[in-house]
Amino acid sequence: MALKTSTLIYTGAACLAIAVLTVGSGVLTPTPAPSPVDTLALQDLADGDMRKLTWSGPVPLPDVAFLAEDGTQASLSDYKGKPVVVNFWATWCAPCRVEMPHLSALQTALGDEAAVLTVATGRNDPAGIDRFFTEIGVTNLPKATDANQSMARAFGVLGLPATIIVDAQGQEIARLLGEADWSSDSAQNIIRALAAD
Repeated sequence: MALKTSTLIYTGAACLAIAVLTVGSGVLTPTPAPSPVDTLALQDLADGDMRKLTWSGPVPLPDVAFLAEDGTQASLSDYKGKPVVVNFWATWCAPCRVEMPHLSALQTALGDEAAVLTVATGRNDPAGIDRFFTEIGVTNLPKATDANQSMARAFGVLGLPATIIVDAQGQEIARLLGEADWSSDSAQNIIRALAAD
């Protein structure tokens, strides 16, 4: 029995020594945490309507489910790795109708650098959503829905339209309540700078 105990002790000590040497030599280096977003630098890019942004970040957001256009459940974590401009809107919202083409132009300008996620919150008939997009000529934005408003509530949305800028790690950086020109150079520069971080 003494031989087995001493063998276990020596084996354990050897494993520990190998682990220490491996980590110390850099073979198993931990993945560095992403650097925090410099919101002050982003704020310097704010001009025009983007001056209405309320800077808050980075603040973790809950990973609440919503329905994608195809009817499957999705969440913000599906977009991790690139910035997301999340816009809460409704078919009855007149300022949303004015703002949506600007969000469409932003998505066109950004391409794959970032995503614009439009989420119809509350009771919005699917045919009404299609009609809304057709009437304003928007074809490049998702028709996601949050029928029971669970995502809007979890994100602290108190009015429409509400737009939240989310970094590549899924954290809120800033938000804007009300209509804004998201196609502006200022909006594009803010999102591009966020994508470059």
